[in-house]
Amino acid sequence: MDAFKSQCGGTAGAILTCPLEVVKTRLQSSSLALRPLYLSEVQLQGVSAGLMRPAPPSIGVLRLLRTILEKEGIGSLFRGLGPTLVGVAPSRAVYFAAYSGAKEKLNVIFEPESKKVHMLSAACAGVTSATLTNPIWLVKTRMQLEVRLKEDTRCNALQCAMRVYRTEGLRGFYRGISASYAGVSETMIHFVIYEAIKQRLREQQSLLSPALGLPTDTLDFFGLMGAAAVSKTCASCIAYPHEVIRTRLREEGSRYCSFVQTLRLVVQEEGLLALYRGLLAQMIRQIPNTAITMATYELIIHLATKL
Repeated sequence: MDAFKSQCGGTAGAILTCPLEVVKTRLQSSSLALRPLYLSEVQLQGVSAGLMRPAPPSIGVLRLLRTILEKEGIGSLFRGLGPTLVGVAPSRAVYFAAYSGAKEKLNVIFEPESKKVHMLSAACAGVTSATLTNPIWLVKTRMQLEVRLKEDTRCNALQCAMRVYRTEGLRGFYRGISASYAGVSETMIHFVIYEAIKQRLREQQSLLSPALGLPTDTLDFFGLMGAAAVSKTCASCIAYPHEVIRTRLREEGSRYCSFVQTLRLVVQEEGLLALYRGLLAQMIRQIPNTAITMATYELIIHLATKL
């Protein structure tokens, strides 16, 4: 049931927002996404991201989107969609199942539905989900970072996974896992704010619904979407640097080795603002996606309780 609930809200959003995911990943990478398009074919196929110059901060979402369309074709905007669709159901199922299970147990130990319960439950869910699904997301990132012209042959997810295994072994599938663990802070912030807003909405619901002349379920659904959007915005802005670090760690043949070393290198060589590259694409992609996913999840739970 948890898998069904989470998949309903996530699959469609993953497909629709895949182009923005590709753009965000390219902006986060150490290589200039536009420059490889003008290198030789040999460099394109074997370039090491760590040997390339950092991307200048002037590159925008629309400019990069247009360049990918012109040089690589529309198919490149959906690179990594296969691993995303494969991973979205188990990832969300594991996450929501772990969150619900942890919250149920922690409500017995601590004050029920307190901020401490929400934070610890979110942390448990984040670590569990990241550990189990990191290999899928690593393959997705590698595919999205692969720059090939329209006429070039692109590797599929299986070929990409086999290349990771041959060159880096099983350990290679867990590159960036430290940044994913650091990203649990985003999940914790998101759920603490979300649960607080949701609780406040429920308290005010009985007063607002009659005053506005709206059905209770309608107000609750859109209220939950707003709560998810606000909480995700706050969490993304605060914890976003871990996304850039994670992408750098997942680059093929990169010189980035650990979370702290990557953070230090990025700040020294590119400045603090480099830790927020791709934030606009992330906000455009993730906030409506999260709002729809969370509201759909809550709605299905609500409907399931009535059956």
